[in-house]
Amino acid sequence: MNFSGIFNRLQRVIGVLLTAVLCCTAGAHVAAQAATHVAAQAPNLARAAIASAHPLATAAGEDVLARGGNAFDAAVAVAAALAVVEPYSSGLGGGGFFLLHRASDGHQVMIDARETAPSGILPRHLFDAVGNPLPGATTRGGTAAAIPGLPAGLEHLAQRYGSLPLSVTLAPAIELAREGFKTDRRYARITQLREAMLRASKESALFLDNGRAPAPGYVLRQPDLAATLQRIAGEGAAGFYRGPVAEGMTAAINAAGGVWQLSDLASYRVVERAPVRFSYRGANITTAALPSAGGIALAQVLGMLEHFPVGEVQDAEYAHLLIEAMRRAFRDRLQLGDPDQTAIPVAELLKKDKLKQYFMDMRRDRATPLPPPAATGTGAGSVNTTHFSVVDAAGNRVAATLTINLLFGSGIVGRGTGVLLNNEMDDFSLRTDVANSFQLRGGTANSVAPGKRPLSSMTPTFVEDEKGVLILGAPGGSRIISQVLLATLEYLRRPQVNLKQLVAMPRYHHQYWPDHIEIEPEGFSAAWRSALEGKGHQLRVVNRQWGNLQAVFQPRGSGAAQAANDPRGNDVAGY
Repeated sequence: MNFSGIFNRLQRVIGVLLTAVLCCTAGAHVAAQAATHVAAQAPNLARAAIASAHPLATAAGEDVLARGGNAFDAAVAVAAALAVVEPYSSGLGGGGFFLLHRASDGHQVMIDARETAPSGILPRHLFDAVGNPLPGATTRGGTAAAIPGLPAGLEHLAQRYGSLPLSVTLAPAIELAREGFKTDRRYARITQLREAMLRASKESALFLDNGRAPAPGYVLRQPDLAATLQRIAGEGAAGFYRGPVAEGMTAAINAAGGVWQLSDLASYRVVERAPVRFSYRGANITTAALPSAGGIALAQVLGMLEHFPVGEVQDAEYAHLLIEAMRRAFRDRLQLGDPDQTAIPVAELLKKDKLKQYFMDMRRDRATPLPPPAATGTGAGSVNTTHFSVVDAAGNRVAATLTINLLFGSGIVGRGTGVLLNNEMDDFSLRTDVANSFQLRGGTANSVAPGKRPLSSMTPTFVEDEKGVLILGAPGGSRIISQVLLATLEYLRRPQVNLKQLVAMPRYHHQYWPDHIEIEPEGFSAAWRSALEGKGHQLRVVNRQWGNLQAVFQPRGSGAAQAANDPRGNDVAGY
């Protein structure tokens, strides 16, 4: 008999019964008692772990696991809680990718909940009479917002893979929105950066304290968002994409110059996609598929490095080759876009012979001259987006990267909904010689079209080797790819796993254009910098550290799972 399977099913039944009682019983004390009771009956929860970008979101996922939910249920809870406590990074008004592994049959899939361009978008909304992009058209105002995908993604995740109803998994987020939570230093700093934008309307000013960026400890309550979450809990995604919530969002966007139609929301669908899967030095890597450029870039860089002995990512000689590989992968990014609207030569881009030739073209002593994509564009990088990683005791796992694009997105809140809307239209390529806010160029495959999904850098990833499985991802725009790449290489190089060291290691980045290496202000010696400059590389020290990597590791065998948070963020790891 499969006693493990019977135990797990019994645990889930107990969890459902307990949560049914909890949903009808007031008081967090009762919830905490019930969670402890279930956890006591499930000692194998030591094999579970959660890492997210906010302690309250991690706690929401822990609560669902303790109630008998699986990793997919916990992912719904964490994502919804982040929508409440990290409104500047993700939310119901945005989208993202959920990379899943189901332990029972090994099924792996990416849930594409990426935003889509509204059907009414026309060139005149984004370009002037002579074809030049209108300043701010994709970052500010109604034309900046794409149709959100996260609520549909949460419903899909719950219905197809979860074991608990949305009324249970959304309950922690609903309580956080209704009762409020104490904001932290990070929230205070980010609201100060966006204070003027948030003051622009009564709806967006809800994130401020009497029109000013709040001090740490301010209690932020979002009753309209609580009501929207409650509607989704009761009606599913239809409660968001139809009816009063859809009408309130559409009215706010169109009043700001947008062209949303209610049919755009009603017709939104998530897409299940086969992940990018490949092997590297005996490890099996599963990562994001298009419309993410991240998985292809990761496969290309590692495919090139496979022809060179394993090195230390912080060693200048190895960093030179790694940077050269990044430059070539980001150059190929110009060919990528929404695979449902454009034929993308993915197989050609990942051919081993092609990647070997890329490597052979590299020089060990000099940076290879590569032609620029076009005239120099402008732009400035930004820290945004969010990532969380989850594994449960059974081995189900989720790596999810979610976003509303720039900090606080478009700044537009749907009337009466509490939903802050994205400015994801900036991830499209308006013209090959024009960079977006992350200084990224793009080709015609990523041009704007109705219903199209913009290209992304989000790279949720699983890395499996003889040690176990690493689940990771990060925010940070184009720098997401290099963060995941460096962490993956460091993990594979070491026989022992040190997650805290993995998420804290110094970072560097190159994206082909602008043709310079970005490095964090600390962690790189003068000798390291001199060695790379001596090979012809230009270095640019950014003014602060970037990213917020969230990693979970489940070892092979019976060892306890681990979770670690990037010290650059305000985070907490669970279990």
